[in-house]
Amino acid sequence: MLEEQTRQAARLESMLSKENITAAWLSVKANSGAAGVDGKSIRQTSDLLRKHWESIKSKLLAGTYRPSAVRLKDIPKAGGGTRTLGIPTVLDRMIQQAIHQRLSPLWETEFSEHSHGFRPNRSAHDAIREGQSYIQAGKGWVVDIDLKSFFDEVNQDILMRHVAQKVEDKRVLRLIGSYLRAVRQSPDGSREKRIKGTPQGGPLSPLLANIYLDPLDKELEGRGLSFVRYADDIAIFTSSERSAQRVLESVIRWIEKTLKVPVNRDKSGSGPTDQSSLLGFRLYSDGRIGVAPKSIQRMKARVRALWNAQQNRTSKELRDQWRKYIIGWWNYFKLAEGQWEVVDLSGWIRRHIRKCFWLRWSVPRGRRNALKRLGIKNRSLGMAWSRKGAWPIARHWVMHQALPNARLEHYGFTVPWMIAKAGN
Repeated sequence: MLEEQTRQAARLESMLSKENITAAWLSVKANSGAAGVDGKSIRQTSDLLRKHWESIKSKLLAGTYRPSAVRLKDIPKAGGGTRTLGIPTVLDRMIQQAIHQRLSPLWETEFSEHSHGFRPNRSAHDAIREGQSYIQAGKGWVVDIDLKSFFDEVNQDILMRHVAQKVEDKRVLRLIGSYLRAVRQSPDGSREKRIKGTPQGGPLSPLLANIYLDPLDKELEGRGLSFVRYADDIAIFTSSERSAQRVLESVIRWIEKTLKVPVNRDKSGSGPTDQSSLLGFRLYSDGRIGVAPKSIQRMKARVRALWNAQQNRTSKELRDQWRKYIIGWWNYFKLAEGQWEVVDLSGWIRRHIRKCFWLRWSVPRGRRNALKRLGIKNRSLGMAWSRKGAWPIARHWVMHQALPNARLEHYGFTVPWMIAKAGN
């Protein structure tokens, strides 16, 4: 009976049912996102679906539907450099989401307990806590394995063989294959065919990545290794340097032979856990969780960019973009138990905020008027004509009196961990 339910769920008719398509559309709409190569927004695609969905559905069922090209867009990577996203049209995102909704439950119960990325009710924090538990159990060495450009290197034949183990409907397999091979369109309008990889940017890609890497999870489980995986981030915990080195070499060989994706040996390695990082966190040898130094450096670079006085933004826009970034950052990193690295930056961040406002006040008369509005009186207003640089001025007591911490917080120029600290 269960096999029959699985077979029916994996059929194209089930994926294109009114219930499933409606849920897929609501999911895509909620995620918003940019238009694809057709230039159609969410609203424009909604109009298209009202008029032409039955015709599109008929083509899908007949196997004659062809996905549009994916629009390539480079976005900055957290560790530097860029990552290329392939943005499908809104229509293709809805169809991919509909496929995902039916296929995900078929694999979910069989995926490893040590896999945390792009899965329901799991998060990066779960992976960090699992890593912490290994260290507390005495496994103080970690093997980090970096799969080189994983999403671009996936072997599509191997991937489709895995998918076909649960999906018998040839139309579904052909449709997934057509999404994998969808033409890529660069910003200059040039196009190229894809013969390998699973493009990042579509709703189906994360599931396909987990399906592809599930055999690796099973291999590591079979060896009795302690590991966590979040998408293509893999960390294996051992109790000694010698075993870490042995695991590193043997797992790299297995990955390159079986999965046929290259391992970046320059970024892979082994060492004590407190000299490594996992998903932006540092795991100390006593099991405490901290923020990795690279994460701190990236945050500091972002602070400088967000408080660059040359931005053509109002004070409200500066505040809103700051709040969006720093509250999201803190919601992720507040898991850290050792927060001194972050708390120590509070004054430095506020100094950047004060520096930004000083520069935006621009000329002595403008600075004097701003200081006066903020309650500065008498001879202290003479600082408006100071020839000191903006950075030294930002720590001057007059600027602290004009823009004290409480006033910055009142107007939304938030340092969220200080609010949390004050509330404890």
